[in-house]
Order: sequence, then structure tokens, then C-alpha cells
Amino acid sequence: MSRLSDLLRAAKQLDPQLGEDLEAELLPLQKRLPFGLNFERHAPEAVELAGHAIRKGSKVRVLQPRTSTARGDQRLWKVESIAGGTAELLAPDGLEEETVTAPVEDLILVAEFRDRIYPGLRPDGAVERGGDKPFHTVINGENFHVLELLTFTHEHSVDAIYIDPPYNTGSRDWKYNNDYVEGDDLYRHSKWLAFMERRLKVAKRLLNPEDSVLIVTIDEKEYLRLGLLLEQTFPGAEIQMVTSVIAPQGSARGRFFKRSEEYIFCVYFGSAAVTPLPLGADWGGTATATVRGSIHWDSLKRTGTGAQRADREGMFYPVFLDADAKQFVLVGESPGPGISRNDVQAPEGCIAVWPLRRDGSEGRWQVGPASLRTLIDSGYARLGKPKGTDTAIAYLKSGEQRRVRTDYQVIGRRDDGSIITADGNTQEASFRPTTVWGLSRHSAGHHGSNLLRNLLPGRSFPFPKSLYAVEDVLRFFVAEKPTATVLDFFAGSGTTAHAVMRLNKQDGGNRQAILVTNNEVSAEAQRALRTSGLRPGDFKWEQHGICDAITKPRIRAAITGLTPNGELINGEYKFVDEFPMADGFEENAAFFTLTYESPWLVGNDRAFAAIAPMLWLRTGASGRRIDTITNGWAVAESYGVIKDLDLASEFIAALHEAEGIRIAYIVTDDEGRYQQIANEIPGIETVRLYEDYLRNCESNVDI
Repeated sequence: MSRLSDLLRAAKQLDPQLGEDLEAELLPLQKRLPFGLNFERHAPEAVELAGHAIRKGSKVRVLQPRTSTARGDQRLWKVESIAGGTAELLAPDGLEEETVTAPVEDLILVAEFRDRIYPGLRPDGAVERGGDKPFHTVINGENFHVLELLTFTHEHSVDAIYIDPPYNTGSRDWKYNNDYVEGDDLYRHSKWLAFMERRLKVAKRLLNPEDSVLIVTIDEKEYLRLGLLLEQTFPGAEIQMVTSVIAPQGSARGRFFKRSEEYIFCVYFGSAAVTPLPLGADWGGTATATVRGSIHWDSLKRTGTGAQRADREGMFYPVFLDADAKQFVLVGESPGPGISRNDVQAPEGCIAVWPLRRDGSEGRWQVGPASLRTLIDSGYARLGKPKGTDTAIAYLKSGEQRRVRTDYQVIGRRDDGSIITADGNTQEASFRPTTVWGLSRHSAGHHGSNLLRNLLPGRSFPFPKSLYAVEDVLRFFVAEKPTATVLDFFAGSGTTAHAVMRLNKQDGGNRQAILVTNNEVSAEAQRALRTSGLRPGDFKWEQHGICDAITKPRIRAAITGLTPNGELINGEYKFVDEFPMADGFEENAAFFTLTYESPWLVGNDRAFAAIAPMLWLRTGASGRRIDTITNGWAVAESYGVIKDLDLASEFIAALHEAEGIRIAYIVTDDEGRYQQIANEIPGIETVRLYEDYLRNCESNVDI
């Protein structure tokens, strides 16, 4: 590459434009990895948004005539003007010299992934049987854009992501740029990788870096590439692959062996660990009796990969000890990028312990400052032999903390506040499965397709997951998290939310599921619908979409115990927790459709109805949702919103009187007045609208 760089400089001197063109072509080559997964990162995707309003400045395509089954015009146009139901269109790239006109009803809005979007949500109903429990959420929209929305509502707060993405079988099971990717497409694999990489990069912002898991299922078509993609996208995580039998009878593979399994990639972040099953768990394996000894204290200092300060700036901070290095005094904060640790002053009478590596370079701790404070208060952090600023710090990971709560007797505390436990030789029954699963309840046919037919008689969905397969894998990671948030952005038939509801019923938990799916109509159904004169956006067309026909009705049926026709669901749930499906669940669910808002309308507080559901989601999706504000401010069970800052004293008084308020949203362009109100409500998170929202949307362009 160095020789090419010299030639490039020479070319720029002779012909600047030629030099720039060559540089643009060479740049992707320079970014390729010498080892690992190299693939074409295709042009950003574009998605057609049926049912969205066409305005001046919109980017659109012209739909094919009704009853036509031919491939439509894929050119993009920009709406120059609209008059009398007719739009004047220009080519946004300037390749078309003349303008064209088309009826507005023949246009469909298009969003390219390079475009900056300002998302909102339109409520589409709810089902409530769970009292004051938080709501599960189903969002109908392009999943990449919904993930961008969730960076505003759930950044670094998701406990588990479970996805069952397209397997790229070559049988029209997914689209790229609005076209089905066929089996003979030479770029089928690289398109799939580009498609997945974009979504995984945004998902990375949602997962809790200190303790969360990403679970991805796949078959033999892409499992090798997916494994490499996960390693490159999440370099600091631990990755494990499980083989699970989902079709005991086998699926034909021509002249090859029948396929009976799929692969489950588990990506562990921070202290995430598999929770052992209790003795007697219905798994088909044998519990292992182990001798219980001392609890294990791990070093707080990160080692191995991702252990440099630059890898996690927020994990580089001082821990202040007393002068004798025998007691914790204070946990500091990260000084921030580019700021020397030598500029941080220790409190009087204290010394600072930093995560320095053996070679003297700056490393990082395993957990953040807030988590360490909690560990110290609980007695789960311990000091080593006093060595001044080199004093070692250890802590108990989540698995060891569970053992303390369930298996050990705390008999005292050391001088540094850490717990002392009684050791013993009693037998502890624990069971973690191997990485090969062969359980009959994971059969996709028996407990996926057949179960779905009970819930939605007369409706079908290709290859739904076994309810119990999803339930089982999630249990290993959220059993000890009764308020976990579980996200599925390839939601399909909605099995993930159904599994979360099952887990809640088993232990009384309040876990929440967030499902994301589009309303795509199957390839088989599209031809018949087009022949009958229907197009995307038509009511009768959208009725056949995945979200409206399968996902939302399934969630509603599972909760109510009734089919879409109002009849009691036949059949019973099996394994772990057996009861009639007609009993339903004591759960709540809310349904939304993604919208695309104008930043001007948002910034001028003229799109509050679209932003309001996002404020409710960010606060935990529980209690009443504030959809309108008529008297300058409003306070619900868990949050409040103020628009008229002249009524700030009333608003602040209402917040103090309420219990359980988590967030206050303050609508103002005045930074000074915002800070004034924020200072009056300590202990409550404050968000400035619409500054925080707009800034988040702008930062997403770089994803």
C-alpha cells in the first residue's frame, strides 16, 4: 500500500481529479482486514415506506400500474411540487435532465440508510390484562430505523437480544434494496453480511456492556460467516456456539445428509454468564454434584483482549483508598478522553488506585463506577495486601454473588467492608448443558408451526421457532433478572415475546419484550394481491403483512387466551409450566407503527404526538402514557413532561409529591432555564427536549 500511496500523490500532481477518483477507489481496499472476514459493503439499503405521506422534498419511487406484476421502476425521484393530486418529480442525483409528473397516489416514500431520519411512533392499539405491570412493545417498521429509534430510548440498557435473522437460503426469504435476494445472486453472501453488519452495529449501542447477551440463530448457509462477523463486530465479547436439534425427522438437502439442527451463537458481554439449572430441571441431562468451597474473587482489573484504556474510556477511573490502603473511601469518575490521570486530584488523606497494567500502560476496570459503588456497599469488593497505589482490588462476579445469596452464610465483614463467608463441603447441585441440545420440545414443527395454528387458526407463517426453544435459551440469561428487557428485531411471528411471558408466569417476573418487525407481505401472496389490483399501502394489502396478520394477533391471542375470532384457544402449554392456552397471561402489550417526522416540526414542538410514545418507552413503558399536554405540563406514574416553563413551580411540586418518578422531560431551547429546573429535582433524570432527541438522530448518521 505504501507504493500505491506514492503513486497516488504523483497522480494528484498531474491530474487532481484523477487522483481524487483513484483515492476513493483505494480507500475501501485500505480498510480491508489482512485476516478475518472481508466482504463488499454494498451501497446503503433503501426501504419503501407504504402508507407514509408524500410531501415536497420527499424521496419517492413510482409504483407500477395496478394489476401489473412486473418489476416496478426502481429509480428514485425527489418531489419538487404537488398540486391537485399530481406531483412534479426531479431526479435527486441530477441524471435526469427533465422533470416528470405522476399522480401522488402512484408514489411511495423511500428512505435510504444514508439519510438522516427523525423517527416517531403512531399507537396502534393495546391489550391490557396485567394491571400495573410494564408493557411489552411491538413496533411495525424497518428494523434498522427502529434500532436507531431505540438508541434514544434504550441505549446500553437491554439485557438480552434474541434474533432469528433471514437464513439466506436463496429462496426469496429476504430483501436487499427492496429486491428479493435470489439463490443465483453472485453477491448473495456479501449482501447478507452488509445487511447484518449495519444492524449489529446499532444493536451494540443498546446492549448493557456490563452484563448482557446477544443470541443469534442461524443454519448451515451462513454460520461460518456469521461467526466471523460477530467476532469482528464485538471484539471484546466472548462467543460460544450451541448446536440445537430443531427438526428431529430431518430436512431434505438433496444428495447430502438431511439437516436436523440449527446453530445458536451466544455473545457474552461484561459479566454475563449461564445461570445453572436447578436439580431436577427438565432438560434430559444429568445434574452434576460439585463440592462447595470458598467463593471466588476475580480481579477488578481487566486482562486479555479489550483491556486498554482506549478500549473503554468510561472504565478508566480512580478508586480512592485511605492513606493505609486498607479501606475504600470513594469511587471517582473517568477523567475523559485526552485528560491525564495526573490531573485528577485525590481527596485529602487519600491515595488513588488506577487500573495500570504490568508494563505501566493504562488499562481499565471490569465494571463502571456506579457498579463498583454498588459492589462496595454490598461487600462484594475487596482490597488485597496494602501496597499503596498498587493495591489490588477484587470483586465477586454475578454468578458468585448468586452463590453468596443462596449457598453461603455471611459470617462477618473485613476492615474494607467485604463479606466473610463460611466455607463448607456440602454438595451443591448444578447443571449447565453441553453445547449440543437434543430436546424434543425444541422441534420447530411440533411446538412452532402447530402451536401457531392453535393461536391463529387458518393463518400460516413459514418456519416459526419452537416456543420452548426460545424460552429455554432465554432462561439461562434472564432467570436472575426479573425485570430484564429482551429485544428481538427480527420478530417474525412474535415467539420471543410469547417466551418472555411464559418466563414471567413461572417466577412472577416483570420482564419486558420489545419486538420489531415490518409488515412485509410474503412473495407468494404478493402476486395474487397485485393481480387483483392491490398495491403496498392499500388497506387490504397491509392486512396480509407479517405484523398485522401474524405478530400482533399472536401476542393478543397469547395474552387473552382467545383466537382472532374470539374463540377459546385449543391446546395446553407443555413442559416446565403446563396450563391451558385459553388461560392466557396477566400481561400488557402496546402496538406501534414507526413514523418519519420533520425535524423542523419536532424542533418547534409540533410533533409531540409522535415523540410521546418514545418518552414513555424510555421511562420503562409502564403506567399511563402522556400523549397530549393541555395545561402546560403533565405527570404520570413514572415520568413527567413540562412545556410551559412559567409553570415550573407547579410541575416540580407535582414531581416531589409523586412516587416512582424516573425521568422529567423539559421542553425548552433555553439551556439556563433547563438547568434551573434540573437542579430543583435532584435524583430524577432530566432530558432536554427536543435537543437530546435531535442530537441523537444526528449522531446515528455515522453508524
